Amino acid sequence: MDNHHCSRDRANRRWVNVKRVDQCSSLDDLFRNCLPAFGGAHLRRLYMILDRAIGMGCPLTVSIAGPVTVSGQHQAWLIPLLETGWVAYLSTTDAVCYHDGHRSLDAHHAEGPIHEVPIWGDDRALRDERTIRVTDMAFDEDVLLDQDRFLTAMLAAPEFQHRMTGTELRYRLGEYYARQERQNGVESGLLSTCHRMAIPVFVGAPGDGSVFLNSMKLWAMRQAGLIPEYGFDLDLHAEIFEACAYHRWGLFDNPVHALATLILGGGVPKNFNLQPEPALGQVLGLPDVRGYQFDVQIVTAPVTDGSLSSCPPAEAVTWGKVDKDVYLQTTESMQGDYSTVMPFIVRALLEKRERYERMAGEMGVETLAANHPDAAGYLRSRDGYRLFDKRDTLCSVLTDDVRNNREWLMDSLQYPLAGARQ
Repeated sequence: MDNHHCSRDRANRRWVNVKRVDQCSSLDDLFRNCLPAFGGAHLRRLYMILDRAIGMGCPLTVSIAGPVTVSGQHQAWLIPLLETGWVAYLSTTDAVCYHDGHRSLDAHHAEGPIHEVPIWGDDRALRDERTIRVTDMAFDEDVLLDQDRFLTAMLAAPEFQHRMTGTELRYRLGEYYARQERQNGVESGLLSTCHRMAIPVFVGAPGDGSVFLNSMKLWAMRQAGLIPEYGFDLDLHAEIFEACAYHRWGLFDNPVHALATLILGGGVPKNFNLQPEPALGQVLGLPDVRGYQFDVQIVTAPVTDGSLSSCPPAEAVTWGKVDKDVYLQTTESMQGDYSTVMPFIVRALLEKRERYERMAGEMGVETLAANHPDAAGYLRSRDGYRLFDKRDTLCSVLTDDVRNNREWLMDSLQYPLAGARQ
């Protein structure tokens, strides 16, 4: 090897230098300097990519699977993350939206409806007590029955008697939850926060959860002649198109011209969050569509299981879902339980924002920006992007793109189907 090539390799190395934890002044300092190797290094790289995306001002999409609302994680760290204004939209499960309402119900204990139980306890005894367990969280069966009654009454209301997207359903559900929370003096939940901030909430598998099961109940009652009419229905086509419109906005209309995604857990929420790029570029045939510039994932599934849940960003590059030109520097997938690390990651990011807010007050915004270029991204408006308020306009823009791509789309309809009549 020639000396010039050797010196170039050495210049690109990241030397292992650490700090003592008792010398760190913040969680950001600890993440950067006290996680030198192995799983800790994975976490450090993940945190630093997320920090870079936020500092750049990238709109962030969040995909989250798992019982985040049953366990109270939404109030511990997810809602504080949403309230920064950094998040454009959320992809999750119907169950997350359903269980989000439990704490706002009228008839349950003042201390709240959820309590802890052992993971390896006596489940037969819990069943005899009419106690339902989700890992180490539990609640009385009456909580579900009351939640079902609440949802049935809501879905039967006049404003729900038409075909709508799931984002509209969850926006309206967030409004109803907010009323319950105010009436009963409880802390804001996930959907009421998303309603207040006009953050769209997507659910890729709406039939796999109890919000839609209660809609099925009303549909079945209509079919059986027990109620005269029931007009609610989900428009999945429009909902997926809406997600595509937001992705298009992030790539072409937002000044940063890039998107970042934070994926927590796998399954349908993860897939839904990654599908707008192939929908725009591969299926609708629109030019110059790129995937996510930043992709940060915390998943429990091992990559060898071959599932979408474990699929790392590099594999997503081959589908076009992640930008092929930058992924080696802007993506990271960590195998782990996000509940163990997200409180610390979010707190570190919030501390950095608070530090920049203090510095802006001391030296002025212009001086701060000159010395810390990432401050503007951290200090973007807490009002957020309010994409749900803009969805009609953004969907109209995408419809124009589809109309202007007529020649490609008409040609895409042609295929010599086997056995088809000539």
